[in-house]
Amino acid sequence: MEPHPVDIHVGRKLRSRRTILGMSQEEIGEAVGITFQQIQKYERGLNRIGSSRLYEFACILGVGVSYFFEDFVDSSANAGGLAEDGASFEYEKLNNKEVLTLVRAYYAIPDVQIRKKMLSLIKSLSSSSANDGQANIKSLTG
Repeated sequence: MEPHPVDIHVGRKLRSRRTILGMSQEEIGEAVGITFQQIQKYERGLNRIGSSRLYEFACILGVGVSYFFEDFVDSSANAGGLAEDGASFEYEKLNNKEVLTLVRAYYAIPDVQIRKKMLSLIKSLSSSSANDGQANIKSLTG
């Protein structure tokens, strides 16, 4: 029997948040009194997560229970169950090691104002790069 799209989505959200926080499957399993193998099954959507266990995960991961259902839409409206066609792609990007390293480093900055300045700098650099790329394309075509 195929895993239900909700179970797959919730499992992906569990894995994503756990990974961003730098927790291993063993660490989160120990925190709720289960094996890392069970965490693997949850993260793949092979086993459903009960409501009390989901609440425990939410507390450990510092999110509300609703976090696990964000970006999910009724599977009858969308066969894949994801809010956007690119949502699966976004999930893969968020689990990229470079992105996770960047997110961890960002949240390790203790001063909120410095974090905000870093975010502003990164946004500025990315728009500058995008604008440079557009200028290069225009000069080639125009």
